[in-house]
Amino acid sequence: MTTKVERSIQVDVPVNQAYNQWTQFEDFPHFMGGVKEVRQLDDRRLHWVAEIAGVRREWDASVLEQEPDRKVAWAATSGATNAGAVRFEAAGPSSTIVYLTLEYEPEGVVEQVGDKLGIVERQVNSDLERFKRLIEDEGYATGAWRGSINEDLDVGTPGVGDAVGSHGDSGKAGVSGKAVAAGVAAVAGVAAAGAAVAASQGREQEQQPEAGVRQPQEVTVVEQPPPDVVRDDALTTESDPAGYTAPSSTEGVEKGVRDGGDDPMIGGGSRT
Repeated sequence: MTTKVERSIQVDVPVNQAYNQWTQFEDFPHFMGGVKEVRQLDDRRLHWVAEIAGVRREWDASVLEQEPDRKVAWAATSGATNAGAVRFEAAGPSSTIVYLTLEYEPEGVVEQVGDKLGIVERQVNSDLERFKRLIEDEGYATGAWRGSINEDLDVGTPGVGDAVGSHGDSGKAGVSGKAVAAGVAAVAGVAAAGAAVAASQGREQEQQPEAGVRQPQEVTVVEQPPPDVVRDDALTTESDPAGYTAPSSTEGVEKGVRDGGDDPMIGGGSRT
């Protein structure tokens, strides 16, 4: 399965200035974040080294069509499979619209995951923005190649089908071990997070009582003493009435009552 990216940007420089800067292929690493090296082997052939999201790829490409101030089209001839074209259209005397079309074939798990996440699309957007800043800030092109290649042969926009002999590098250029580890860790992290969320939701559902069901209340049981046991700590000391001492015998009681002039029957004696 291949992926096609189409992006455009307007730069505030004349069309010939924008085109001239784009022909300086070996300067691409200055504004293309994923490009590590471009070597121009001759007028038609280029060798590329790129690394995006930790995946390193190399390929040779051939310029299929090049017309000054209008178009550059290419296709890979070996290594990573890709092809495309960049077009320049004047939007006024001091403004140019740059149209970039790229088709590529992702290889391996890491590239396919990155493709799903749109990493290449974001990289292309970022590269075009940097190209705009570079050419506008400099105010002039760092060089120019005004030659033509197959100018009278309109190849259109090349796709991966035009990348004859390019069937991917099968990882020969290398995949960063850190990138693979990061990719595996990211997948594992997402899975773990999903499992944790599911487990948490399950616990919350278990803890929530059903509507209309009364939950039992916890009761604390306090141990009570047997009914025939008298608790000494609950007794209070009886105080004697003021001025009265309890006698130790019946005789003392009778005497105390008589002496006080009270009814002798209270003490158990008889009145004489």
